[in-house]
Amino acid sequence: MKNNIARQSGGFTLIETLVAISLLVVAIAAPMSLAAQSLSSAFYARDQITAFHLAQEAVEAVRSVRDRNLLIALSGTPTDFIAGIPNTSGQPFTIDTRDNSMLICPNGVCPVLKNNSLLYGYGATPDWKDTRFTRIVRATLVGGGADEAKIAVEVRWRSGAYQERNFTINENLYEWVSTGGI
Repeated sequence: MKNNIARQSGGFTLIETLVAISLLVVAIAAPMSLAAQSLSSAFYARDQITAFHLAQEAVEAVRSVRDRNLLIALSGTPTDFIAGIPNTSGQPFTIDTRDNSMLICPNGVCPVLKNNSLLYGYGATPDWKDTRFTRIVRATLVGGGADEAKIAVEVRWRSGAYQERNFTINENLYEWVSTGGI
């Protein structure tokens, strides 16, 4: 009789052990999955904010060129309000906002932006490294007239291994004073 009681209370069976391990795995895996999803969302939000600022920066650079042209016109020299913008028929171009230089994208493909840990641009020295962001700027005249231009800036980046994301911002710029331009 004594031997029978010892056998029944000896320990866990294999099934009880497997159930306990399964519960432990579920209890650990669920929070780990949630943490991974949260990190992915945080990285996407960071990239989306960067893309927004890069797009807005390009719009401000084009606005700066427009304003410079209007000031030249107001000083007495007839100037087109979009002078200096390399193309106004929708062909993509880049803007290096360090000096507002604008170049048509070769073969319609704009290069990736570079970063020197302080600024984004197209620097050529070794401290300028490629980023995951590509900024594409397009300008088109609106309504066939020469007093309004639509600026569209698209920023593309790769999120994760294969997913490409993009952010686009549009702005209409006006010739709000007569420039006597073309």
